[in-house]
Amino acid sequence: MRGFLLRLLLNTLALWIVTQLYGGLFFARGSSLGDYLLAGLVFGLANALLKPVLLLLTLPFNILTLGLFTLVVNAVILLIVASLTPLEVRGFGGALIGAVLLSVISFGLNLLTGPSDRKESHR
Repeated sequence: MRGFLLRLLLNTLALWIVTQLYGGLFFARGSSLGDYLLAGLVFGLANALLKPVLLLLTLPFNILTLGLFTLVVNAVILLIVASLTPLEVRGFGGALIGAVLLSVISFGLNLLTGPSDRKESHR
């Protein structure tokens, strides 16, 4: 449960940071913390459930582009999240740039917190 809550908070924080840095992703003025948490939850679920399926379906494109097509899959995931939550995206280009920023920021936040499933070492 702790790992799930940590992942939810990290997704929410990453979305908030991206919306502050980049104008292509935004929440409507007056959005509440609940809107950000909902978007973080849907983003986490989409990454866990939809992304593996999309990556499998687009495997030939990923192989041909040496993995760069994953950026397109990430943008599609972001567009799906935007369609289900108060998050708004300015077109596919905005989703593509936003997905890249979100990946970089999420990577940095994960480095700061460490793996969420790490076990205590036995001495």
